[in-house]
This record gives sequence, C-alpha cells and structure tokens, in this order.
Amino acid sequence: MEESALDEVAARREALVESLRVYGGHYAELSRSFAAHLGLYSTDAAALLEIIAAEERGAPISPARLSKRILLSSGATTSLLNRLEEAGHIVRSREHSDRRVVTLRSSSHIQERADEFFRPLAAPMDTVIGRYPPELLEQFGELLGEMCAAMDAHLAQVNQDA
Repeated sequence: MEESALDEVAARREALVESLRVYGGHYAELSRSFAAHLGLYSTDAAALLEIIAAEERGAPISPARLSKRILLSSGATTSLLNRLEEAGHIVRSREHSDRRVVTLRSSSHIQERADEFFRPLAAPMDTVIGRYPPELLEQFGELLGEMCAAMDAHLAQVNQDA
C-alpha cells in the first residue's frame, strides 16, 4: 500500500478511535448516573449492568466471568456480589448440571429500576439507529468486533511480555 493510502487509513483509525473514546466516556458517565440513581458504588452498578445484559442475551453470567468483565479480583468480586445479594439486587443460583457452577441473576425490582432509568434513552437511540441501513450497522458491529479482537491480541502480548 502506498504511503499516502497508509496515512489515510491511519487518519481514519485515529478519528474512529477518538469517537469511540468519547462514546466510552459518555457510557461511563451514564453508568455513574445509574449508580447514583440506585444509591450504589459505580463498580456495583457496572456489575449489575453486566448481569442484566447477560440475562437479556439469554446467557446468565457466572461470578468468574463477571470478575473478568469488570476487571476485579475474585475476592473483590465476591465482596461486591455479597453487597448486591444482601441488598436484594441479585440472586446466586446453581442451575447448571455441575452444581459447583453459580449463575448470577438480577432481582425483578432491580430490573424495574434499570428499565425506569434507561427506558427514556431507548427512543432517541432508536431514532439515531433507524437512520442507518441495517447492512451498515451490521458492518459497523463487525468492525467493532474485529477492533476488539485486535486489542485483545495486543493486550495478551503485552501481558505475556510483562
């Protein structure tokens, strides 16, 4: 590839990464506001969002997977889950044939509080998404998936070298 074409690709990458960084900042602020809405620590609210999202995907999450998703040690995750369970926000269950596997589920009242908080955002987001053809959105999803895979590979290499 010619140098000018490489420069153009690099410029597009930088612009896209900057847009994603800004989006990530907005998402983090939304998560902090959700935590305040619930009267929780932001990490606890982030864990609840992961638990709810996993349930909505039809694949409830385990404590070990949650620990990786929210970047906490297993001990810190256990403390967080104890707080959420004591507050009645989550339920730990053993649904798997291997009874050692624990599944995390959100309580119905926390689902209602999450819906109450996020429902007003759905319509404006749907309006934005509705302006784009499904094929473009699918391509964008694929692009994000591939960018995440590239970052994961880089992080694995960095962690291996450390």
